[in-house]
Amino acid sequence: MRAIEPLLLTTTRVSTFDGQRPLTAATGFFFARGERRFLVTSRHVVFDEATKHAPDRIEIELHTDAANLTRSTGLSILLYQEGRSVWRQGRDDGGEIDVAVIELDRAALGGVELAWFTPDHLQRSLDEVEVGSSVLVVGFPLGFHDTLHHLPVVRHAAIASSFGLRFQGQGYFLTDARTHRGTSGAPVVLRGESGALPWKLLGVHSARMDMDSRDQDLDESLGLNCAWYADILLTLTDPDRGNAPREPIRAQVRSGPT
Repeated sequence: MRAIEPLLLTTTRVSTFDGQRPLTAATGFFFARGERRFLVTSRHVVFDEATKHAPDRIEIELHTDAANLTRSTGLSILLYQEGRSVWRQGRDDGGEIDVAVIELDRAALGGVELAWFTPDHLQRSLDEVEVGSSVLVVGFPLGFHDTLHHLPVVRHAAIASSFGLRFQGQGYFLTDARTHRGTSGAPVVLRGESGALPWKLLGVHSARMDMDSRDQDLDESLGLNCAWYADILLTLTDPDRGNAPREPIRAQVRSGPT
């Protein structure tokens, strides 16, 4: 049996709930920093004031047997403790950043099979990523996935804006890809160097971009998407910071990615 590609084990299906009532489905991925472990997703997955989306917990799916991927378990994560949100989010001079991280209890991860992105997977050199570069978006579009083996699917995408410039002053770049609801929080990756996980983590897929002036009958959707620069994770997982309240963590603005 062919060994599973580790990229597919970095990503998990995220389901949101209000008590026992299911709300939405999305995507998340795993990030390790030192001894600490985090789930990363879009901020609007855990809280979105504009749509009054306010789940009180999420569930993620985890593999329990590397030799038999049909075996999995669910992990329920409360989004509030003592009235305070458990996720970390950030903002910079361009406004709030649509990325959230939740620290995971390592004791709850015993016996599960995961692959983790780390700070070493973040893209350091802007010059190495050219406009038009081919990337992958790993996720669960409309919740679609390999339901037998509990694995995500990948979509091909291309970098659609200058990777070295914050698009319209915001902390994201654009991708050209066919995406759907449920992909929010997916990692956007570029093939990297050899190793156990040979991918560069470029961004966190957020949402499709559209124009208010588009004629819904005559004009097709742009097919463009926002992906927030992944190096915000260095700020949100900073070991010197305690658990973040709802108030966003301030991130430094650079000429390149946030």
